[in-house]
Order: sequence, then C-alpha cells, then structure tokens
Amino acid sequence: MRKRIIVTGAAGFIGSNIVRGLNARGYTNIIAVDNLAKAEKFHNLVDLAISDYVDKTTFYDSFAAGKFGSVDAIFHEGACSDTMEHDGRYMLANNYATSKTLLDTCASMGTRLLYASSAATYGGSSQFIEDPRFERPLNVYGYSKLLFDQVVRQSLPRIRSQVAGFRYFNVYGPHEQHKGRMASVAYHQFNQFRADGKVKLFGAYDGYGPGQQLRDFVYVDDVVAVNLWFFDNPEHSGVFNLGSGRAQAFNDVTHALVNSLRSTQGQAAITLEQMVSEGIVEYIDFPEALIGKYQSFTQADLTCLRATGCDHVFADVAAGVSAYVRFLLAEKS
Repeated sequence: MRKRIIVTGAAGFIGSNIVRGLNARGYTNIIAVDNLAKAEKFHNLVDLAISDYVDKTTFYDSFAAGKFGSVDAIFHEGACSDTMEHDGRYMLANNYATSKTLLDTCASMGTRLLYASSAATYGGSSQFIEDPRFERPLNVYGYSKLLFDQVVRQSLPRIRSQVAGFRYFNVYGPHEQHKGRMASVAYHQFNQFRADGKVKLFGAYDGYGPGQQLRDFVYVDDVVAVNLWFFDNPEHSGVFNLGSGRAQAFNDVTHALVNSLRSTQGQAAITLEQMVSEGIVEYIDFPEALIGKYQSFTQADLTCLRATGCDHVFADVAAGVSAYVRFLLAEKS
C-alpha cells in the first residue's frame, strides 16, 4: 500500500472525499495539493491521513521537475468551479492551461491521471452523451472543461498510462460547506429550512413548472466510488459521464430534505402539496441574471461508463439526501 498518490483540490469538496475514500482502503502516502487562501477549507483535511501538503502555486512546476519521485496516480480535482466567474483568462489559466501542463507531465512520467470534468460541457444540449455533437457550454467554466477534454481525446492515442476524465453532474454531500453560493441545492435548502422554516425554489422557467426543472443529482459517495473503480482498473481511459443516470426535479430534493428533517423530530412525512399549502415551500421568480445561462434539464447517459464494466449502483435523491441530512445534523450537534 505504499503507492504514492497525489490529490489536487484535496481540501475541496470532492477532493477531500476522494482522500477519505483512499484512506478507507489503507492508502496514506497521499500528497494533498490545494490553495488555502480560503483558510476555512483546512477543516476538510483535519481528519485525513496524508503524507504531505503542497500549495498549488508551487506544485505543478515541482511535479514537472520530478521532485515527488515515482507517483502512481493523480486525482486532479483542483479547479475554479464558480460557474458565474466571468474572467475568461483566469478560468482558462486555472482549468485548462494548468491541466494541460499536468497531462503532459503525467504522460512523460507514466503517472495515471484521473481528473474532474463537468456536465457544464453540455450546456444547452438536450442530450448528455460524450460526443462533440452534444457539447454546447453556456459559460466559460464549461468551455474551459470542454477544451481540456478535447485535448485529452486528441492525446489518448499517444499516451500509454491511464487518463480518465469524469463529467460530474450535480454533486452534493458532506464537506462542501466552504463553497458558498456554489454549494449544492441540498446544502442551501438545509440551512434555509433550519433558519426560516421554509425553502425557496425557482418558479416556472423554460417550459418547466415551479420547482420542476430537472437535474441529475449525484451523491458524493457515488462519485468517489466511481473514481476508485477506475483507480482499480487502469486499463480504462477516456471521458465519461459521472451522474446517477436519472433526472429528478428540485421539488424532489426539497421533499426528501424536509421529510428527512421532520423524521428526526418524530414528525410524519407530508406531501409536496402540503408543503406548498403550509408555506414550507415558496416559489420565487426566476432570476434574470440566469436567463439563457441555466441548464433546466440534465441527465447523464451512462452507456460509456457501463461499457467499461463499472456497474456501481447510484443512490437516488431520497436516499442520498436522507444520508446527507443525517451527516449535517451530526456535524451541527
């Protein structure tokens, strides 16, 4: 178990969960890479077993210079994930140029690279298949991820080591508290309900009724499980969707969350209609700032993922949100 592993974005949401998953398997020779300018992210590292911490500003050059010795695999989760960031030069420098340099270094050293892409690469598409015909990003974040995926596709024929990219859909779960406005719907709704006794959802938009916009919500434990499956199966490379494969309404998230909280207080479950009539669910006008930049429907096509032999079973919203609520309540107790 002395394989050396590097996780970039290790203090972040998905990165810290991947380190936790590796620890559960007995891997501790892990170099954590991140930027702690947002210092509160250190909380995600406190209970993790790592061999070293390296700031992102020095890591990439040091890795290219061979200063970390033999590295079996890198889980590259570090990126600017703010979909509302409008500085294209900043976004491409963080998400494209840095990743491209890392890819070149990994290829030359024979280090496996498992990296985070995004469902934002599909943008306005109505189909979510890993094919250029369906890739229509709506913002520069999605474009930065697509640009790197394109480079990976072009490079795979010449690279002997594993390179696997994962197009994350709407990931939610423990250790995302530092993400602010970019944290999941489930996290924001949990805090809203605890503070105000109600949850606000977007009203009708884009042909969908109030709270009926559909997303592929995927629990972070499932994301970790698929990453680790590829870690166990180094013969598989490519760009793959990583979602649950099912589209569920924002109303479903709210319904599951409120009833999960009610059950912890010994209260019976109620219907969504009851939540609306009792003012627990409130619909607000769709924000003008998001018009034309918002995905009203996402659903991962898992054909390519399943073709590798990965048969992981994904949690639905009811199961995932219930587990997340239990975690959040335990954390705040």
